[in-house]
Amino acid sequence: MESKAAKPEMTPFSKHVLKMHGSSTLKAAQVATRLREEGHDVIDLTVGEPDFDTPQFIKDYATEGLEKGITKYTPTAGLKTFKESIADFYAKVFGSTFSPAEVAAACGGKQALFNAVNTIVDEGEEVLIPKPYWVTFPEIVNFAGGVNVFIDTEETDFVLTAEEVRSRITDKTKLLIINSPNNPTGRVIPSDEMVKIIEVCAENDVYVLADECYLLFVYPPGEVFTSAAVPDELRKYVCVAGSFSKTYAMTGWRIGYTIAGEGWTRQMTKLQSHSASHPTSFVQYACARALEDTERSTAAVRSMLEEYEKRRDYLIPELQKIEGFKVEMPEGAFYAFVDVRDLLGDRYQSSADFAAGLLGSKFVATTDGAGFGADGFVRFSYATSMENLKRAISKVREFVAE
Repeated sequence: MESKAAKPEMTPFSKHVLKMHGSSTLKAAQVATRLREEGHDVIDLTVGEPDFDTPQFIKDYATEGLEKGITKYTPTAGLKTFKESIADFYAKVFGSTFSPAEVAAACGGKQALFNAVNTIVDEGEEVLIPKPYWVTFPEIVNFAGGVNVFIDTEETDFVLTAEEVRSRITDKTKLLIINSPNNPTGRVIPSDEMVKIIEVCAENDVYVLADECYLLFVYPPGEVFTSAAVPDELRKYVCVAGSFSKTYAMTGWRIGYTIAGEGWTRQMTKLQSHSASHPTSFVQYACARALEDTERSTAAVRSMLEEYEKRRDYLIPELQKIEGFKVEMPEGAFYAFVDVRDLLGDRYQSSADFAAGLLGSKFVATTDGAGFGADGFVRFSYATSMENLKRAISKVREFVAE
């Protein structure tokens, strides 16, 4: 009797998931947490999470929602009041005009991005992503079966230009993912250049996914700009992914949204109906009430931004004084993206080695730039106290000197 041929070894896991990598920023934070649990005095400059508490009035609105019994399922796209509050806020602040039907609630900005990419990108289609990029962008594209095409922006000081986009578009290009203010660099694309970028994409039937989770964190004299405010003939190509996590210090609340044409919004809503269903009902209520409470919400954002600006104005000059460090002044967000390539050599051959050495010897946790597509750089988050930043600078100086 003939023996059956052995089956080739097969994995039980989806090829799309196997193509993905875990989040390098979360991994770095987990290592810092483990060392802290072991008793070490770790200064954590990894995860981009505000060190401020959620403003009390927003917490009060959540309690109000609970007391009103807003604890049931909501429509997949979100409560009517939530969607209306987003549309009203953008109209009031930016002069944009779109319907609440073009808004969909999501469980944080990350799910908003996931929904957008997976409803517009098909297998083999190209997605343009400027480098350095937030670590999750290429992984969502991998899951969708798309092809990542990276645009290196170092020659333009990490600020994407319309001409760079134009030069990389092919007949397979479907989407551009753009993030301004940027994580990890803190750079902000000027509003006129952003409009030109969207115009180039529209001319070539390429869609634009604008990650605006740091939208309101732009330092004076910079101006806040949203792609939701471009003319209608351009906006039909745009999906804005927004979040309350950073600007309102609500990371654990998991609440975000998308703004896109009604057709794209319907597809994202359909996808979400089979995953998370919708964000928490009383959280939607709290966010809607907070946006309606313009005076207090504006004051809360301004207060946090002023504190971040003080930290930035201390940290960046101090980093620039360290021999071998190169870093530009960020215009937004709360990150310093430091070029450490002049310090690499036999002992530390990569930025991962450098970051590991700094953590291992001085217990200062940073994030390796390789996860952002920029080996040779290290990201420092200044979403921490001034005291921690001063202690960190002292330890970094010691480490480099050694």
